[in-house]
Amino acid sequence: MSDKPVTLAAVTGAHGVTGEVRLKLFGEGVDALKPHKSFNEGALTLAKIRSDNKGGAIARFAEVTDRTAAERLRGTALSVSREALPALDEGEFYFSDLIDLAVVTDAGEAVGRVCAVENYGATDIVEIEKPDGRKFMVPLTRKAVPGWTTSELTISEHFWDR
Repeated sequence: MSDKPVTLAAVTGAHGVTGEVRLKLFGEGVDALKPHKSFNEGALTLAKIRSDNKGGAIARFAEVTDRTAAERLRGTALSVSREALPALDEGEFYFSDLIDLAVVTDAGEAVGRVCAVENYGATDIVEIEKPDGRKFMVPLTRKAVPGWTTSELTISEHFWDR
């Protein structure tokens, strides 16, 4: 298990003129953010948060007082230390644990690295970047991804997009 911070959301832009921001959530919804009062090693202090009723959230940070400051946060990942999160049960993981892992096939052939983990509703998806910069996606199922360690993710060679 890594000690790097865990990203729970990202700022997608400003909301209104008073400094609120729109958030893309990476966790279990807006309720997963509410217990955390600060993000990014104390750089942002959460003053208020609510659901946007579209799967995201609207937040206000104490340090952000107007739309211009909110717009400057666009693209900012909101992270907390791993210690601030609940313990994981057997078989559970944070998406951030997979980011930057080397990817190999079950036959041992190097493929690239994990550059993102997404969920579009059906199942989690691992996005893999090959050495030439091209990317492809693999479903995070046992058939496609037989397993991973702290340094390497293994995919079935049947799912490798050569």
